[in-house]
Amino acid sequence: MIIAANFKTNLTRLETKEYLIHLEKFVSDNNVRQEVFVFPTATSLDNHSGKVNIGVQNAYPTKNGAFTGEIGTDQLDEFNIKTVLIGHSERRHVLKESQEFIISKYNFYKALGYKIIYCIGEPLDVRESGEAKMMDYLASQMVGIDMDYENLIVAYEPVWAIGTGLTPTNEDIVKVHTALRLTCKAPLLYGGSVKVDNVKEILPLENVDGVLVGSGALNVNDFCSMINDADNIK
Repeated sequence: MIIAANFKTNLTRLETKEYLIHLEKFVSDNNVRQEVFVFPTATSLDNHSGKVNIGVQNAYPTKNGAFTGEIGTDQLDEFNIKTVLIGHSERRHVLKESQEFIISKYNFYKALGYKIIYCIGEPLDVRESGEAKMMDYLASQMVGIDMDYENLIVAYEPVWAIGTGLTPTNEDIVKVHTALRLTCKAPLLYGGSVKVDNVKEILPLENVDGVLVGSGALNVNDFCSMINDADNIK
């Protein structure tokens, strides 16, 4: 399974360093079998060695250049970062990234062989408009994306569930993931208010290959507990 933590705009460089020291010790001491990813803030990226995979939450499709506030592969290469999160709902809905721009990012980093966690998910109004429209909406977020890319991981994150404490029913998660499985062979993660209290129910669900956790992973002990829960699934 894949257990990933997205820090978003949380934790300082020092806090991230301390978090990763604790996490690496836990992973090593417990012979963790899962793939573990952490996505710190850009200012907290640093040289890291160990079993935990470090990725970047966002990157511009460029090596370098006049792109104020962005980072490119020159900055990622400094820390040997080869994993990127693309299409997260907060990039789409808050920062207004278009599908066309997301496609350009995807193709740029695909060409470089990066591991890509590609996020899709529907807002509440689409969710309430019925299953057919919801699936059409999710399909629209896959237009122009090579779903057969060998280094692809797909994360399904219903927008209305992110940071709200709300989650779809287990049956709804299975239904969406089963439908997505028909479109790609990539591992499928569930995200959206995943926390230590509900991860045991989510991880064993059919066609769920792991979780992408936001605020629920900011406490390293909680994140370690989630990893342990994944290890204990038969």
